[in-house]
Amino acid sequence: MKKLYLESLGCARNQVDSEIMNGRLKKAGWVLTDDPADAATIVVNTCSFIESAAQESIDVILELAEYKKEGTCTRLVVTGCLPERYREDILTSLPEVDVFLGTGAYDQIISAVQDPKFTNQCVLPDPDLISLQDKDSPRDINQPHSVYLKIAEGCSKACTYCIIPKLRGNQHSRLPEDIVSEARRLVADGALELVLVAQDTTAYGRDLAQPVNLGQLMASLARIKFENEQTSDGPWFRVLYGHPESIEDSFIKTVASFHNVCSYFDIPIQHASTGVLKRMGRGYTRNNLSRLFDRIRFHVPDAVLRTTIIVGFPGETDKDFEELMGFAEEVRFDHLGVFIYSDSDDLSSHRLSNHVPREVARDRYHQIMSAQSGISSENNQKYIGKIVKVLVEESLENNLFAGRTNFQAPEVDGISYINTSPLPFKLKIGCFTDMRVTDAMEYDLMGEVV
Repeated sequence: MKKLYLESLGCARNQVDSEIMNGRLKKAGWVLTDDPADAATIVVNTCSFIESAAQESIDVILELAEYKKEGTCTRLVVTGCLPERYREDILTSLPEVDVFLGTGAYDQIISAVQDPKFTNQCVLPDPDLISLQDKDSPRDINQPHSVYLKIAEGCSKACTYCIIPKLRGNQHSRLPEDIVSEARRLVADGALELVLVAQDTTAYGRDLAQPVNLGQLMASLARIKFENEQTSDGPWFRVLYGHPESIEDSFIKTVASFHNVCSYFDIPIQHASTGVLKRMGRGYTRNNLSRLFDRIRFHVPDAVLRTTIIVGFPGETDKDFEELMGFAEEVRFDHLGVFIYSDSDDLSSHRLSNHVPREVARDRYHQIMSAQSGISSENNQKYIGKIVKVLVEESLENNLFAGRTNFQAPEVDGISYINTSPLPFKLKIGCFTDMRVTDAMEYDLMGEVV
């Protein structure tokens, strides 16, 4: 048997790419294994969005390359953003690897893993020419109850700190009918939650020959119902990776109109100082952001807000950081993630003046994370005593399970711990249950099944 191990690194969009590659490999006769020591071929799907991600990719490649010396592995293939970013130079930097595939070459994975002529190559077709995912593309999905649904490739923005447009090309949206068709199939196969992802999700559809918007797509998706169940409910639909410049009122109103579209707005703002935002290449101001979040809360009173920010960006002054802190305390985000600026000489921001010392950036990181911990804890207190719907994902020990509510996204937010001792039964993994919240922490909830 042809056994293969695939290690997927990076974001949810990378995970979709990995699942599609695995689906193609299984269809071609490969047997997937969870043990790299048992694999004849190892594939690493890499990330290089920031320096730490690129270094993690390199470390994993070198670690898995040891199986070529000691295990049954005879072929090592590296795909994704790392070869796309570092181009042909990577051939000499990582001689342990047999084949590199860039982000435009995922469709060549079968040849890369089994064609003996496909050796010592770095395949880098233009990402702008990539064929978009077909609605019937086979996927090997790890968690069938919660599935990422990629709706577009690439990004047409020009943020000075971001390498993604160079790695993934301009935005190319999938056809809405293909997305809806895939969603129906996933729900029929058992998905209870579909999480929409792209580089700039809220800009979906603007590049199509017949433009549509995310609000229209979400309305079509939200009408999908579970089959063979006596319920009017449908699966949860959640959107990640929005953008303040591309989010439209039509999308906000669609969220308000459908109960199975999570009232969850993931909108990375990156900063709140207008001066820093300008240097970042972001085309909005603090006032624009304030009006946006006011508008969301007006139309969706129970809206949950998530954002990410960057501290230590070149030229960020103490005053800029104080403005960012003030904005976070004013908006009181439910979830907030922080990145320390990651520099590289292939970024436009590298050429900006007044780079912030690393120790200053780290201090700012800890300050804002400490403030957010208090805000998140206070926000969570409002759930105590309420009954919330939870998607069960893990059995921890006797009478204790872990899951997520519709205001907790997978992998990036807190979780909900469910105590089932009041009732004499175990919960099924990958099902919905109701939980009465009994305690709240900074990021997690505790409760009892009802």
